[in-house]
Amino acid sequence: MVLSSQLPSVPVDSSDQQEIARQVLAASTSFYWAMRLLPADRRAAIFAVYAFCRTVDDIADDEPDRTKRQAGLAEWRREVDLIYAGKPRHFIARALFSGVQSFGLRRADLLAIIDGMEMDAEGPIVAPDRVTLDLYCDRVASAVGRLCISIFGEPGEAGMAVAHHLGRALQLANIARDVDEDARIGRVYLPRDLLARHGIPATPPLGIMAHPAFPQAWREFAGLARAEFANAEQALQRCDRRAMRPARIMMEVYRRNLTRMMALSDSAIADPALAKRLVGKTEMLAIALRYGLF
Repeated sequence: MVLSSQLPSVPVDSSDQQEIARQVLAASTSFYWAMRLLPADRRAAIFAVYAFCRTVDDIADDEPDRTKRQAGLAEWRREVDLIYAGKPRHFIARALFSGVQSFGLRRADLLAIIDGMEMDAEGPIVAPDRVTLDLYCDRVASAVGRLCISIFGEPGEAGMAVAHHLGRALQLANIARDVDEDARIGRVYLPRDLLARHGIPATPPLGIMAHPAFPQAWREFAGLARAEFANAEQALQRCDRRAMRPARIMMEVYRRNLTRMMALSDSAIADPALAKRLVGKTEMLAIALRYGLF
């Protein structure tokens, strides 16, 4: 493998960087404002990681034809190979290349993210076993965290622990928030053993929230996310506080939203019409300002 220090320089057009930043802001206000705290070079690298994740996720989620989904993800595998050969083609790949050069982003983590998207692209995940759920979370979330901590400048043991636990926490919190949204596209990420323990059939997906035991099963699952936030908190305490400010902001936004979901009544938790995004844009900005100033 070509070492990052040996790679040639590949120019990134300023208009490409602006387009990537626009995509990040349009897709995730909390992520955008958390990462705005970073110096320009680190911010550009983290935005490129986000744009890459968003692009491969859109292929897995939005392309209805399975063959085209597989081809699209395979093309991005080739693009990752080209990044590490010093010959990126896509404008997002060129931006990632700069991150590889500057911050040593690992090829294995970029490929792991594509592996995770392929798990969705191969067919809907429906009530996976714990091993499959853990693998999925590592690929689509903790691998992203490993890229992020390299950019933040905290790639040691404590930073890796943050990547693992906070990545899992954010992914599990997303799953808890989006049960109905996922069910409408045939997906169920709640683990099979948890559903079985509460007597809830894994199929049909749209029937899970209607089951009388769903609120109790949901609270048990949400408890897994809460425990991962606690583990991430402990790991963050061992990291450089200023370097990890963006991670802290992301954690506070998602943890606050999870806490508010867990405070809902059983009927509200089971109501598919209720929006579960309880932390709004103004509050996200306030959190970013609070933790961005210390």
